[in-house]
Amino acid sequence: MSFEQASLLILLLAMLVLFSLERIRIEVTAIAGLLAGYALGLYPADHIFAGFASPVVITVVEILLIVQVLARAKLFDNLAARVAAARPSNFKVISGASSLAAFLSIFMNNIGAFAITLPVALRLGVALSVPRRQLVMPISFAALLGGLVSLIGTPANLLVSDALARTSGAGFHFFDFSYVGLPVAIAGILLIAVRVRYLFPEPDAVPATLAQGSRRVVVERSIPNASPLIGTRLSECLARFAIKPHALIRDGNFVFGPLDQSMISAGDVLLAEGADDIFAGLAAAQALVADAHLHGQPPDFTRVETVVMPESTLVGSRVSSLEVFHHRGIAVTALSMRTPRIEGRFLDLQLSIGDILTLEGPRTAIAEALEESECLPLAPTASAEPALLTWRPFALFACGVAASAAGLHPEVAFAGVVLVLALLNHLNIRQAMADLNWPIIIMLAAMIPIGRAVANTGAAEAIAGWLSLIVPVNHPLSGIALMLFLAMALTPFVNNATVAIVLAPIALEFAKIGRHAPDAYLIAVAVGASLDFLTPFGHHNNTLAMGIGGYRFSDFLRAGWLLAVATYGLSLFLLALFWL
Repeated sequence: MSFEQASLLILLLAMLVLFSLERIRIEVTAIAGLLAGYALGLYPADHIFAGFASPVVITVVEILLIVQVLARAKLFDNLAARVAAARPSNFKVISGASSLAAFLSIFMNNIGAFAITLPVALRLGVALSVPRRQLVMPISFAALLGGLVSLIGTPANLLVSDALARTSGAGFHFFDFSYVGLPVAIAGILLIAVRVRYLFPEPDAVPATLAQGSRRVVVERSIPNASPLIGTRLSECLARFAIKPHALIRDGNFVFGPLDQSMISAGDVLLAEGADDIFAGLAAAQALVADAHLHGQPPDFTRVETVVMPESTLVGSRVSSLEVFHHRGIAVTALSMRTPRIEGRFLDLQLSIGDILTLEGPRTAIAEALEESECLPLAPTASAEPALLTWRPFALFACGVAASAAGLHPEVAFAGVVLVLALLNHLNIRQAMADLNWPIIIMLAAMIPIGRAVANTGAAEAIAGWLSLIVPVNHPLSGIALMLFLAMALTPFVNNATVAIVLAPIALEFAKIGRHAPDAYLIAVAVGASLDFLTPFGHHNNTLAMGIGGYRFSDFLRAGWLLAVATYGLSLFLLALFWL
């Protein structure tokens, strides 16, 4: 093995570990890896930023711009009202919402499909008493499954098509992925819609004990003068209400000593963690009260739960620095965190993707703040701007999809859609570019030169040679099964675009050694990269679902293992049926 090959493999391994740990922002890791690759001589200077001009990256940017418009077009509001009036069964609601997410994901990125479907589904869930935990995870999984069907459904599909085009001169057609993706998506949606009702049977309304389905939140609450908790020890709070105290503040100072033995006095402030419904009950009993309630409520007061999206400007910020809310008179009264680190007071807590904020304040002010901060409300709020005509943006997008399916390059077809949306004043390109999910775009563009170096340095050939000693290369099904397995094994820990970038050149070399057409190998990589059901951090959809649905890590394993096994077997069968 040459120095270039060894250094590239070490660099890739280090980047994959950093991506999976999420300790460093993904765009920082990607740029650092990109520059390290140049320093190691893996590609020349004029190739460092070539990824930003890649048709794949351009297409992803165009789709994200269009999704911003579609998300504001209230096309599915009337549909939700009609479905609620029909009073369908829980299975029909779950499978129907999941099917909608999968359908949208065929034509847009998975996060966009999830974000458009989720508020509609949650509204239906409340109206029809469908538990939130039975809705959120299936919608997340369905959005991933729907991305399997088309060329633009997920960046992984675009990346393997680009790899095929650079090898053979022509990439995949728009719906080439549907031969495998469509049956897998249908089967996966039906399977998870059936299983989720037995995995999470508990309703949203729970008694005053910490139920499995209750979302844990961190709050800071004041002890009013009439609170029944005055004179009790914090240990009694833990025993009676299952809340975990983290700090007791008196006269602006922390109360030191054994926390559970501390006595509660009037005017104290308690920083604690527990079930959201328990804190609601304590507030109703005037035992623990948020400061916002002590200062009165505006006439149009409302309470809204909102989730921090991947592109949100709040990611990495502390509660104390959320001026987008504070200067509008909006109070952050609770925070549900995926990985809570309680240091200091509530205002010192740092936000990450998938965290859920409980906001209280004027309705219109909250709507404006959520649009400015790129957060997703989990319940309807007053719109801060007029809703778009519901049909026109979708019709224009459909024209772009049709042009791409007819053979026009996707980046050209969707550039035309962006242009027309801008000319019709549906899209402010300057503002929309600022609101894009730039960390993902930068990561994707930075990884492309590194992925091409895997092929150019001979590292892909070396890895494929090692694998051929283990797998009989004369049987193409064996190689396809291995590529599918490797992609599924990596994608729970690393985003699917990175998986496709790393494995595509290896799949091409593996097909070359076995003297087979590369199509099936590349589709196996794309499919495996999207079958991400086992962890909450492989894909942003699952990260968001964990926070919104109040799931634990083990819930993804319980719900996802059978789905992963079933979709692997069905995908392998369909690959053999249609591509060999």
